[in-house]
Amino acid sequence: MSLAQPPVPPRRPQPRTHHGHTFLDPYAWMRDKTAAEFLDLLNAENAYAEALTADQGGLRAEIFDDISVRTRQTDLSVPEFVRHPGLGDYWYYARTTEGHDYPSYHRCPASSRDELPDPDSAAPLREELLLDAQQLAADTDFFALGAFTVPLSGRRLAYSIDTAGDERYRLHFLDLVTGEHLPDQIDGISAGGVWVGEERFCYLTVDDAWRPDRLWLHTLGQPDDQLLLTESDERFWLGVDGSRDSRWVVVTASSKNTSQTWLAEVDGDPVGLRSVAERREGVEYDVEVASDRLFIVHNDGAADFALAQAELTATSHEQWQPIWAGEPGVRLLGVSAYDRVLVISERRDGLNQVSLRLRDPAGEVGPAKPIEFAEPLFSAEADDGDEADTDRIRLHYQSMVTPGQVLEYRLDDGLRKVLRSRPVLDHPTFGPYRSQDYVQRRDWALAADGTRIPISLVYRADTALDGTAGCLLYGYGAYEISLTPSFSIARLSLLDRGYIYATAHVRGGGELGRAWYESGRLAEKDNSFTDFVACARHLVQAGYTRPERLAAEGGSAGGLLVGAAINLAPDAFAAVHAAVPFVDPLTTVLDPELPLTVTEWEEWGDPLHDSQAYERIRSYSPYENIQPGQHPAILVTTSLNDTRVEVTEPAKWVAELRHTTGTSQPVLMKTELVAGHGGASGRYQTWRDAAFELAWLITQTSLPAQTPGN
Repeated sequence: MSLAQPPVPPRRPQPRTHHGHTFLDPYAWMRDKTAAEFLDLLNAENAYAEALTADQGGLRAEIFDDISVRTRQTDLSVPEFVRHPGLGDYWYYARTTEGHDYPSYHRCPASSRDELPDPDSAAPLREELLLDAQQLAADTDFFALGAFTVPLSGRRLAYSIDTAGDERYRLHFLDLVTGEHLPDQIDGISAGGVWVGEERFCYLTVDDAWRPDRLWLHTLGQPDDQLLLTESDERFWLGVDGSRDSRWVVVTASSKNTSQTWLAEVDGDPVGLRSVAERREGVEYDVEVASDRLFIVHNDGAADFALAQAELTATSHEQWQPIWAGEPGVRLLGVSAYDRVLVISERRDGLNQVSLRLRDPAGEVGPAKPIEFAEPLFSAEADDGDEADTDRIRLHYQSMVTPGQVLEYRLDDGLRKVLRSRPVLDHPTFGPYRSQDYVQRRDWALAADGTRIPISLVYRADTALDGTAGCLLYGYGAYEISLTPSFSIARLSLLDRGYIYATAHVRGGGELGRAWYESGRLAEKDNSFTDFVACARHLVQAGYTRPERLAAEGGSAGGLLVGAAINLAPDAFAAVHAAVPFVDPLTTVLDPELPLTVTEWEEWGDPLHDSQAYERIRSYSPYENIQPGQHPAILVTTSLNDTRVEVTEPAKWVAELRHTTGTSQPVLMKTELVAGHGGASGRYQTWRDAAFELAWLITQTSLPAQTPGN
């Protein structure tokens, strides 16, 4: 087979029958992703993709250099202040080094909270190296750090690593006094964990479907661990964390629409879990443990969530005392409780924002005072500090034109101080980065049912808005996830080449409150797809671009979005990039043995037991609705070890696209053979992947308009 010709996998139809309907799946055999035949196919697809994009090598190199030259490659993260009783005050930070894919993690003594280590100076006095991720990753093709946590004493470190991309981690313990690893080592755990005092550690393990379902307690030096909790309902995932004062272990069980929280005192022996409130179907709640009481963010009678408080001993929702009843359309996201103030995180008008509520020991909570910013589009999020009696908080701020900043906000006078602004270094061709050279704005598309769909746009101020500009439209639209304004160095490579970047805030996301999410899931899922097409049409009608210069991009559930949009409006886009795309949803959610399936039923419906859900998902499945005729150029990127969207899905979709539509436009698939859902792990490979994708999109949207057979 010539490299210039696409691979042609065999068609071996297998019947799939449910609710009186039979679908003959020609590529069901691909489900065995370990089979030699399938692995050979992935390698052939990679070779084909490389052959067809070989002429883009120069542009790829340019874009990689863009990212590299604009990034300060040797740098220091903003240090975090931690107080260790008996040991002293410390700054914790990560250091990146030019030429290294992964950072190293350090700490140094803190003489004052106001004197942070300088990233431009030599290593701080008495700096300790805690962990060198570059060294740990030396003999691996993939590396991800999961847990990284130090107990209150500051004398030990627990950390976990994944070297395959399958999200199963190995837990290690390090003695920070001697620098030696302890013999304790635990394999096959979920990413996180929390110290329970100085000698014990809580962690989670997963079932065969990759669901964190069991909570364990490990005692250092002991071979047998204690099982504290098993979650038998397959819709629920367990999570574990610690309270700000390290006195409590906080355990959660969450499905897509229901949750429960348990607390355990760190000093308890044995460790006993106490439920804060019983599990009630459709009620979600999160618990913030303060030094004197609990603060609860919940949706009991409040679609966009309300705020309540309760005694530390609470065991029922009937003991909750309301603080704020919530506001329709304003999504309450969370609360951080300090001795003097509640830091409220919320989403208003599609923007993540922060407000403050003063509180006193008697339980009185004052009105909300928003922390305001001047830009029309931005994202502000509160950092979760360790000190309950703090007089300052940290905020993370960015916009589509403002690089990320870490701000210190003084509670007494509201004074703000920029601790660190993400540096964007000078480009040899485009010069220094200046935010005033770029424009960000909000526009609105009109959906078929009359709903206004927000679109966030960013472009250079000198870009001609006459319909000739290239444009990349990005979308997601699921799980109530919001696409908030953010800054990207890689995106500058598009903008500086005259492109417009647009984000479609379609229904199914959470930008405009819980109702926005509800109107794009289950029986209303079609709204996500038609909204995305409406946004594409609007960009053309409003004179930003034209179809032959418009590309679309989405990943995971966003891959489903762009895949369905291709079937609805194949003429709307010149090119589509689908990353780890969820494009065979019906086959996946029919199989409860696959990772995530049962938990996904609350998002998409249960087609195994509900014929209406079956027909609904079948009606929009990208894989099962491909039509002959015109389609855009398509690039699929995926990973062999992805446990969230199996590589089988995009492989089947690509094969069926080529079989049904022909080869008038290229359909490419590029697979990372040692990576997971997030793709490659090293930063330089991540940049190379971004350069590959952007070069392909630019090339496809710079070509003359193509029609089938042309």
